[in-house]
Amino acid sequence: MKNNIINTLSGDEYEALLSHECKLSAQSLHLPGSDFIERVFMPSDRNIGTLVNLRRLFAHGHLANTGYLSILPVDQGVEHSAGASFAPNPMYFDPENIFRLALEAGCNGVASSLGVLSAVARKYSHRIPLILKLNHNELLSYPNRYDQKVLATVKQAKDMGCAGVGATVYFGSIESGRQMREVSELFSMAHDEGMFTILWCYLRNESFGQYTTAADLTGQANHLGATIGADIIKQKQPERNGGYEELNFGVYDKRMYSELCTEHPIDMTRYQVLNCYSGRAGLINSGGGSGKTDLADAVRTAIINKRAGGMGLICGRKAFQKPLKEGVELLRMVQEVYLDPEITVAK
Repeated sequence: MKNNIINTLSGDEYEALLSHECKLSAQSLHLPGSDFIERVFMPSDRNIGTLVNLRRLFAHGHLANTGYLSILPVDQGVEHSAGASFAPNPMYFDPENIFRLALEAGCNGVASSLGVLSAVARKYSHRIPLILKLNHNELLSYPNRYDQKVLATVKQAKDMGCAGVGATVYFGSIESGRQMREVSELFSMAHDEGMFTILWCYLRNESFGQYTTAADLTGQANHLGATIGADIIKQKQPERNGGYEELNFGVYDKRMYSELCTEHPIDMTRYQVLNCYSGRAGLINSGGGSGKTDLADAVRTAIINKRAGGMGLICGRKAFQKPLKEGVELLRMVQEVYLDPEITVAK
């Protein structure tokens, strides 16, 4: 499997990623590991039920007890329309096939909408940790708005036996203030009921342009996500930096771009981890959309995330928009990155 990892990238790119040393030392971070719950979550105010469900998540699947996570997210039927999301592979109109993919691939958990989980919850809630996505941008309103609407409740998550809940905040959008208040309240309720929380920390504002994936802006979104109670942060991997400078807004310090970070993807992702309360809230990067080079892209993203000090990958369309066998192989290859002892956290 190691040779397969190497073969997905050019030799030069693979060696360059593995030899990079970060601007910010890994010693300043709380890194993933088999003792992460005891070392990081235990001293927090999380109750026993939440700690138990976090343990369920970290102890499941191919990455069990490593401190790393591989989560299958399938909420695109709401977020991007079911037709657009499942046309490449119509079997996933049936929610049960989502669970087949997650189980065969050895994922730690599966995150989806109320309808998908409730359709087969009684059959699968004891077999794999379920994560109910509480809000969505349904994209059937016209004109489209960057607004996440609450479509499920914490009680419904608990009644289905979910281990955790997820939500999205569109930081930078006009509605972001209301979304933050809603999600903060929902996450507090979820913790009270013994469930962990995952926040999709996405930037949404037409004025941001290409800087919706800037390290400095996504880093601040991560910090806000941890502030409103997220145990785990989902974020797009940064593709550039300098959003504050280019957009000429907000408050920033030049040392963000010199002492804390560079333009290297591992450095920029480490800056995201730093903003997750120095890694106390684990960073899982998004796998992104599907394309012609999915396997190489997913492996590259995983190597960057792991070397930066991140906690794993949440990979959806790259897997479920393929035949089942190919989707399983892609997710397993990503997991092998986190299992490979030679792919280490950068110094």
